[in-house]
Amino acid sequence: MAEHDHEVEKASTTDGLPVSPSFGPTLIAADVPQQSTPIDVRVLYLSALSVIVGVLAALMAQVLIRFIAILTNILFFHQFTRAGMVSSINHPLIRGQFGPWVILVPIIGALIIGFLIRYGSRAVAGHGIPEAMEQVLVNQSKIPPKLTFLKPFSAAISIGTGAPYGAEGPIIATGGALGSLIGQILSVTAQERKILLAAGAAAGIAAAFNAPIASVLLAVELLLFEFRPRSLIPVGLACVAAAAFHVAVEGPEPFFHFGRVMEAPTQWALVLYLIIGALTGVGSVILSHTVYAIEHFFEHLPIHWMWHPALGAIAVGVIGYLRPETFGSGYYNLDHLLQLDANHASGVLAFVAVLGILKFTSWTISLGSGTAGGTLAPVFTIGGTLGAVLGFACNHLFPSAHVSYGMAALVGMVAIFAGASRALLTSVVFAVETTQMPTCILPALAGCVAAYLVSSFMMRHSIMTAKMASKGVRVPLEYHADYLDMVLVREVMTAKVTTLAADDPVEKVRTWVNSETPESSHQGFPVLDANSHLLGVLTRRDLLNPKTPPDTRIATLLHRRPSVVYDDCSLREAVDHMVRHDVGRLPVISRTEPWKVVGIVTRRDLLSAHRQRIAEHYEATKTLRISDIRSKLVTLRNGNSHA
Repeated sequence: MAEHDHEVEKASTTDGLPVSPSFGPTLIAADVPQQSTPIDVRVLYLSALSVIVGVLAALMAQVLIRFIAILTNILFFHQFTRAGMVSSINHPLIRGQFGPWVILVPIIGALIIGFLIRYGSRAVAGHGIPEAMEQVLVNQSKIPPKLTFLKPFSAAISIGTGAPYGAEGPIIATGGALGSLIGQILSVTAQERKILLAAGAAAGIAAAFNAPIASVLLAVELLLFEFRPRSLIPVGLACVAAAAFHVAVEGPEPFFHFGRVMEAPTQWALVLYLIIGALTGVGSVILSHTVYAIEHFFEHLPIHWMWHPALGAIAVGVIGYLRPETFGSGYYNLDHLLQLDANHASGVLAFVAVLGILKFTSWTISLGSGTAGGTLAPVFTIGGTLGAVLGFACNHLFPSAHVSYGMAALVGMVAIFAGASRALLTSVVFAVETTQMPTCILPALAGCVAAYLVSSFMMRHSIMTAKMASKGVRVPLEYHADYLDMVLVREVMTAKVTTLAADDPVEKVRTWVNSETPESSHQGFPVLDANSHLLGVLTRRDLLNPKTPPDTRIATLLHRRPSVVYDDCSLREAVDHMVRHDVGRLPVISRTEPWKVVGIVTRRDLLSAHRQRIAEHYEATKTLRISDIRSKLVTLRNGNSHA
């Protein structure tokens, strides 16, 4: 043994690594886990790409919005302009100019959409966000390049011909497809491609609504499924670039207007906004179930699915003829809802209720038929009308609370989206950013939290994820810190390690392995040299291989570089290292004494580490008893009296 400690032998190589004939792979060739860092040079590269994606997504968003407006005005008003379709909540122009023929406009648009879906791509259908989510979850964020153009074109046709959607869903899908396209052209990882997809999608929303913070939160809650610096920074920069583009083109004005400065709510008004949010949460559940019930109905019709959008468009046309305000995105409706006050609320209450019911009917039938369009605008309209009606009821029952009708409408708008999509933080911040009214934050938070609670209690999956879940796609419902990343290897490793000597013959070791002692029952054994330095790991299969001559030294059986882990590494780093090198156990070494084995960690140890996590989540215990507090107080009082 000592003779081999000092002799110099000619090295050979194994897989390109220097190998000592006596002791297997040299110590310098050992594999250790890569140290994870939140920020590196790669993040800077992604950030630069994301800014480019953000600007391009903002440009495409503005082009799409203008195209929809121009198409709408050409078809409904015979004028080439990008002005809004209807300027008044009771505008009679469409009925006056076209009469019943206006019903045909959305039907013609739906026929074109059906053609694009059948001969272009099935992904053209849908409201944008779920499709982007599905690509992230099941397809490594690889969106077919043709959707970068088909999705906005189909959405423009759909909304421009009167379908009751907003452009935000297609904008998200288009921006995400653009980011994914760049991520497929360049050499990036699947994780980095997801970041570029999320950056493009979020940038589109930031450009449309001038709401960059809400857009970042939307990416976190619905696309990234994580909260990490290396993804937040690129997405945030993309949203900043897109919002700056919006300000340069549209100006810094808020997207929605109250028409007056809103005062901070009273404490009783805040309670009523909470109740409005809870009732709106029930509405979000009804809305989600209705959409999927109608989808189920259309799926069982005895005609080809290509014609389904045209059938749904019949309802859109008829309802739009009765109430032109249900045509298109109808953002102007939201401005009118926010500007309601006590002086004229009762006069338009019936109209508001009818608008909400008809928009709900038109949108659910159209979306269920499988056409293309976004959810935010119609959902906001439905929630806003519900909030306004509930606000009127609250003021009638509790006049001293001074509930604002406009604020109640805003709470309904964002609360129904929070309940339907489970994007809680996005909804709250969206209310503040799009109105630029800080006093909205408390009512919006109260309403959104209540709606989120009710929706989560009544419905497992959101309107964004229910269809994916029905297809067997596992959608993350919660985002939390990786438990394995919070536990160190030294906390779960086995400190008492059974090792083998490098110079021992195979025959001797085989006899010991077959002795069935507790020490010999392990599946893997670290191999040490005469100085107790690690050379590698051998498994039972290596030792019991009948083709190996009995007099062979253990060291010559080592066929791969040793994979080790430091005792201060996290279990996440250890797991990744095991997977990367396809091993089931890792010798543990110390940074202060490299190559000295201080323990071993196995897959079983990694699983057992979750016992503490399970106990923290499911085992309810009392850690402080009232009797203990009372006895301590008595002891303390007696001690003071004696003093």
